[in-house]
Amino acid sequence: MATADGSTIIARNEDAKSAWPKYFTVHPHEEHDDQLTFKSTDNGFTMPLPKISGKYTATPEWTKEFGLFEEDGINEFGVAMSATESAYTNERVLGFDPLVEDGIGEEAMVTVTLPYINSARMGVKYLGELVERYGTNETNGILFSDQEEVWYMETAGGHQWVAQRIPDDSYAVVSNQLSIEEIDFSDEDSFMYKADIQEFVENNHLNPNPATFNFRKIFGLNDLSDEYYNTPRVWEGQRILNPEIKQSPVSHELPFIRKASRLIQIEDVQRILSSHYEGTPYNPVGTGSESEKHRFRPISLPATQESHILQIKPDLPIEIGGIHWLAMGVAAQSVYVPFFAGLTQTPEMYHHGSKTYSTDSAYWVFKLASVLTDGHYEHFIKDLNTTRSKVNIQIQNKLHEYQKRALVSKDDQLDQLLNQAGEEISGLAIKEFQSLAANLITRSTDLSPLFYQHNEEL
Repeated sequence: MATADGSTIIARNEDAKSAWPKYFTVHPHEEHDDQLTFKSTDNGFTMPLPKISGKYTATPEWTKEFGLFEEDGINEFGVAMSATESAYTNERVLGFDPLVEDGIGEEAMVTVTLPYINSARMGVKYLGELVERYGTNETNGILFSDQEEVWYMETAGGHQWVAQRIPDDSYAVVSNQLSIEEIDFSDEDSFMYKADIQEFVENNHLNPNPATFNFRKIFGLNDLSDEYYNTPRVWEGQRILNPEIKQSPVSHELPFIRKASRLIQIEDVQRILSSHYEGTPYNPVGTGSESEKHRFRPISLPATQESHILQIKPDLPIEIGGIHWLAMGVAAQSVYVPFFAGLTQTPEMYHHGSKTYSTDSAYWVFKLASVLTDGHYEHFIKDLNTTRSKVNIQIQNKLHEYQKRALVSKDDQLDQLLNQAGEEISGLAIKEFQSLAANLITRSTDLSPLFYQHNEEL
């Protein structure tokens, strides 16, 4: 396996606005006698839902006005899903298969898929059928995993899709562009796709190199904007996991899949999601020239609403082996709090917050420390990083403690124990960041530009 403990891992930053809270919730297992219907408050997308839905975790928006955007979660059947990584289809393809205005989009995908699938492979097939039937209103990348497999799926145009299984000994880093390369239509274990996608491409003369079937080059943009917005982030992720490989951050030929030079730890994934090119001239708060520091779009930035890592450990029941790591706000200035997939309720502070700051919101607790640090970065970044390090150690200690307790817990007491773990672990992180914010506010009083050094004896 590519990971040190054999876990499967999928992860992503959700980026939208700099002040746009997320919640964290658990939907219970439900069985209904009557047919249910999903209707999007975003674009009107409508579809019937199965009568039985599995329990799953999710991170919805603070408001339903623009859609649910549940984004990521782990279900009771041992499947994790993250949706979506926004991407773009080229105009040539859209001329033959345009986007569908009221088709399925990012805000609905987790809600109408995750409760109804029992494997990562089934997730790809299930969502692929929805895209074919209803069309989609945008181009997206979607991640699925279970205890044995990780799949990355991409949609293009209104109805096209492909998916590739990430090899057990490899990893993939993806930014906001179509990334899957060569499709091997004879390898059913590693690839899934819309049944007639080859005919669609051939009949409409879409392939610039008919000797191969490179999804990225047939359906993607691959334009100059990628060189400052997308490819540098892929380069950074690969630089962290393969520092021995020398590549250009503006290369259009960075591979979709690589083998890391070492076994991957959760901390490596956290480092990638939190990166702003530390150790390179491209760090916005580093020592490069002004043009270098602002040349590339960082991975972690103020518009990150939440960052998640969905880990499924081998040889453990999903209730304990599934861990939903969640960092609210800017990943580089927050911490990843682990929640067991088997919990049945989330802490109260993860149910509060709106676009205006409030003290009762987990999102705003972590965001406040971030904003205060940014105001006097050179003075406060050490304090922030010291707090992050302290909390990360506390989190790991508590996580291991609760894992041991859960393994010997009675079945009828497991829910309560995992809920307690979520409360205690998130509570210690929140408390430390509240103390950090109080300290930074106090110290900020001496950093006013109107400050005057006067003689206190006068």
